[in-house]
Amino acid sequence: MAMAGPVDHEDLTRILFGASAFHLLHAGCELGLFTRLSEEGPLTAEQVCAGLKLEPRAAQILLLGTTSLGLTVRRSHRYGNAELIDSMISDGTWSIIEDIVRFEERIAMPAAADLVEALRQNTNVGLRRIPGEGDDLYHRLASQPELEALFYRCMRSWSRLSNPVLVDRAELGGVSRVLDVGGGDGVNAIALAEANPGTSFTVVDMPGALGIAERRIAERGLGDRISVRAGDIFADDFPTGHDCVLFANQLVIWSPEQNAALLRKAFDCLPPGGQVLIFNAFSEDTGDGPLYAALDNVYFATLPAPDSILYHWGQYEDWLRVAGFQRVERLPGETWTPHGVLRAWK
Repeated sequence: MAMAGPVDHEDLTRILFGASAFHLLHAGCELGLFTRLSEEGPLTAEQVCAGLKLEPRAAQILLLGTTSLGLTVRRSHRYGNAELIDSMISDGTWSIIEDIVRFEERIAMPAAADLVEALRQNTNVGLRRIPGEGDDLYHRLASQPELEALFYRCMRSWSRLSNPVLVDRAELGGVSRVLDVGGGDGVNAIALAEANPGTSFTVVDMPGALGIAERRIAERGLGDRISVRAGDIFADDFPTGHDCVLFANQLVIWSPEQNAALLRKAFDCLPPGGQVLIFNAFSEDTGDGPLYAALDNVYFATLPAPDSILYHWGQYEDWLRVAGFQRVERLPGETWTPHGVLRAWK
């Protein structure tokens, strides 16, 4: 999906003050504006002041901002939520958006200030915003327990947002055991296990993530079907005994050379006829969209690892064929995010 056309003045205003637009969304979330309007609205400005414990000037700034952005609507001197926000609050998905907003505010946005230097140096300069050792975000977070907990909680929310695509597109009929490489807190393995009762899973990741995974797996009563294994996905061999290898939101982190090496390791550990699944957001081969991928790439350019990027579909297909996989299938999602699945067979 490419941009509709060249910018006009309204578009330019939204870009020029894009950070301000985000901060207004963040303020509405943190102050409880959207949840209060959902529960009690529509409300007058005076009622918003009282409910949020804001002075009139502050409420005027907040409501002008959210209403100009279309997040709230004003009718007959009363304010309510946009229909989309009310529907997301009703179906429980607004909590995912609130987590993503917190992730952007605490983790992504400080690093985004280093985008120019990150592009000049072609590496994740924004990592300097996170204290600790290592050249990637994940090793740095190991020494920041509070931030690490926030990170994995928000990653789980990102996964909840896109998991329906994975569950819908990753057909596991006939698959007995899946190796979930870099599976984090187990959110993807849990979703797939619940949708595919005949399939078992092994989650491989760093110890900090697996502690959370073990708790979540136990909470869902899946301990007999999902096991965890601590390991370095680059230094350690992949365990055998699996007929499918899953890379979920993993191959956006590493360089082309590292991705090719991981896919070769997947090929080597699979039996004949085994398959690999790559699940994440993709950019278009044409290089002109979608907008979601273009904007999300600021995070990947500045923070996770030196070579992080949202690659386009064709790049993955090239690496799969070089690794030895013969048949490759594209399975794009049908939601507002550009997530999809690439499936290939050994």
